[in-house]
Amino acid sequence: MQFPSFIAKRIRHNEAGSFSATVSRIGVASIAIGVAVGIIAFSVLLGFKQTIREKIFLFGAHINIASFSVGNTYEEGPLSIKNPVSDLLPTIPGVKRWQAVAHKSGILKTTDEIKGVVLKGVGKDYDWATFRKSMVSGKLISGKDSTSIKYGYSSEILISKKIASQLRLKAGDDVIMYSLQNPPRPRKLTVSGIYDTQMEEFDNNLIIGDITLVQRLNGWGHDTIGTYEVYLNDFEKIDEIAAQLRRLLPPTFYLQRVTSLFPQIFDWLLLLDRNTAVFLSLILFVACFNMISILLVMIMERTPLIGLLKTLGSPNKQIRRVFLRVGLYMVRRGLIIGNIVGLLVCWIQYKFSVIALDPTNYYMDTVPIVFDWPIFIMVNVITVIISGLILLIPTLIITKIQPIRALLFKK
Repeated sequence: MQFPSFIAKRIRHNEAGSFSATVSRIGVASIAIGVAVGIIAFSVLLGFKQTIREKIFLFGAHINIASFSVGNTYEEGPLSIKNPVSDLLPTIPGVKRWQAVAHKSGILKTTDEIKGVVLKGVGKDYDWATFRKSMVSGKLISGKDSTSIKYGYSSEILISKKIASQLRLKAGDDVIMYSLQNPPRPRKLTVSGIYDTQMEEFDNNLIIGDITLVQRLNGWGHDTIGTYEVYLNDFEKIDEIAAQLRRLLPPTFYLQRVTSLFPQIFDWLLLLDRNTAVFLSLILFVACFNMISILLVMIMERTPLIGLLKTLGSPNKQIRRVFLRVGLYMVRRGLIIGNIVGLLVCWIQYKFSVIALDPTNYYMDTVPIVFDWPIFIMVNVITVIISGLILLIPTLIITKIQPIRALLFKK
């Protein structure tokens, strides 16, 4: 065993019952709290961002491409399936997939209630994998009902839980939709299922149906759509790919990023990032300040030992390594305890949803948790590096201690 490790071990074993033992526990606790808070904060932050993005991407793709139109902002102009967009998208690196949709404004009417809605028509290329998580009752659109067989389009629709409550509808009920055109064209539709995203931007007025129905209502052919919804491999590259598409698309096409479509939500997520960074910086500052104070106390309490080691010929560098190892031992204990506590709290919330939220303000009913192990490792590595560098500061006082005065201090 090396000399610094041996002395550091003896110091740790002999500090029981001393004042330095108390401050040592405080140092371990401060590191543990900092690490635990860091793990919990990042888990919740990533959970918020992932959950909200998933909800937004149910109805708003990363990039929407449509033709310019005037008038009703909820509807698009006709766009042929064979167009420059369909030829361009396969050539753009970073584009994961795309799907064709179309929108139609209308009014849902029951015996006692009416509700303005926007029907989003989707086709066979629509990705239902993520949408299934938001279903609360019923089933997804199958396209195999009697209307589909007779008229060539499905009369099944998906409505939100909020719309279902307002119109007092449930899965399996029929409802009449009047499209906003002259003359109005009523259609009898069947509620296939009910979804709930807890986001008012969608739940207030958006329903999902067959794109062929929208094509019929608009008088379009089967080869005509309204919008291309484009999804990327890496959402962080949305600005870069959007700029590339704008340069290549003809001027008759309109491109819109989801970040500009819902700016208030993405600004809120950015604010969460900043708040988390400030909060963790303050926690880390307090923990580092505590470690400096604690190591200074331990050095001052063992001034006679330092004087004795210097008298026996130990260089300042070797003595500094002794107390550095004592400090790093406290950091190691703090890391172990902090990781256990942080991961345990996250697991309890993930499994049992102990902490609830108001969906009106947070777009979800419970605090979300995401276990991102690279982030957790980063928290531990940064804590070790910063703590190690900070612990070098108080050990500088060792170079100022004179052996004679230190031994006289012992008397």
